[in-house]
Amino acid sequence: MKFRVERDVLADAAAWVARSLPARPPVPVLGGVLIEARNEPTAETLTVSGFDYETSARVELDATVGDPGRVLVSGRLLADITRALPAKPVDLVVDGARATINCGNSRFSLPTMPVEDYPQLPAMPQRAGSVPADELAAAVAQVAVAAGRDDTLPMLTGVRLEIEGPRLTLAATDRFRLAVRELDWQPEDQDLSTAVLIPARTLAEVAKTLAGSGTVEIALSAGDGMLGMTGSGRRATTRLLDAEFPRFRQLIPTEHTTAAELEVAPLVEAIKRVSLVADRVAQIRMEFGADGLRLAAGGDDVGSAEEELPCVLDGAPLTIAFNPGYLLDALGALHTERAQVTFTTPNRPALVRPVPSPATEDAAEEAAGEASVPEDGATAGYLHLLMPVRLPG
Repeated sequence: MKFRVERDVLADAAAWVARSLPARPPVPVLGGVLIEARNEPTAETLTVSGFDYETSARVELDATVGDPGRVLVSGRLLADITRALPAKPVDLVVDGARATINCGNSRFSLPTMPVEDYPQLPAMPQRAGSVPADELAAAVAQVAVAAGRDDTLPMLTGVRLEIEGPRLTLAATDRFRLAVRELDWQPEDQDLSTAVLIPARTLAEVAKTLAGSGTVEIALSAGDGMLGMTGSGRRATTRLLDAEFPRFRQLIPTEHTTAAELEVAPLVEAIKRVSLVADRVAQIRMEFGADGLRLAAGGDDVGSAEEELPCVLDGAPLTIAFNPGYLLDALGALHTERAQVTFTTPNRPALVRPVPSPATEDAAEEAAGEASVPEDGATAGYLHLLMPVRLPG
């Protein structure tokens, strides 16, 4: 087996495939990447793929193939090596049980693993529809930030994907916060109605990688428990989570007594400063009043901090406390200059929503004709629910 490929192309492919591999594979071959070189009459192609029985990743590249063949090498080692190579074409030659990589004045020799022991990559499920790649990446990033990381609670480590005809709804929660995003897509079947639970880390990684693909094809087989995504010569599959996601809609408040509108950037910077003394108590207090917002954190034992910001308040004054990290995650996911925060009481969930700029509102109205911008300042169908922290007695 022998081929030549551009260094950046190979490094990018190896890095993406290696990220899908398990950190501690149960058997060595599952930590490998399979490289297949084909020399066909119509094209010379190189395929880099990985599979651990849960997730698969596959990239197809253009290459100059001298001798076609297949080789299995350590995925993480290949990713590290190709990333460190000089910016010159890469030649890879397989001779017996060794793979030699030459690039400029650099030369590496890697042991190969038995290709016959490597599992066959799963077939792509049936195509369900397509969605603009950048919109999907943004939506997944907004939602995945709220997913849990405790593997003992698998139902909280996923992103729930609901399909209702031309509408997608993404939701994730770790019990302390909930993020929900809606967006339009192009389904194969306008009457399709289903819901699945996708591992959040895998979905976020794949959606981010495919962000520049123009369009992402989504394939789904709920019966087989498999989801696939394809774009720009890359494809990935993942096993769906077999767990019951919480009934999240009943958690979203339908009314509020107080609403505040603030500029996001100054609020984020103020929270970062004030929360420097909130390490032990892990809360930042927000006192909303007619004169604006007062942020406070800490106490006599750990030091204290305060900062005041302007805000537009509609409703009764209110004091509420949040985990500063969760609050920063929520604000960082909005992607707008202003945010609206609505409350009922200091002990009940608050809703954080993006406030569209006037230009965004005009564009939305023009695109929708007679349709109006969503109520309560929401834009792009996104909301972030935060559970408050109990205030000191």
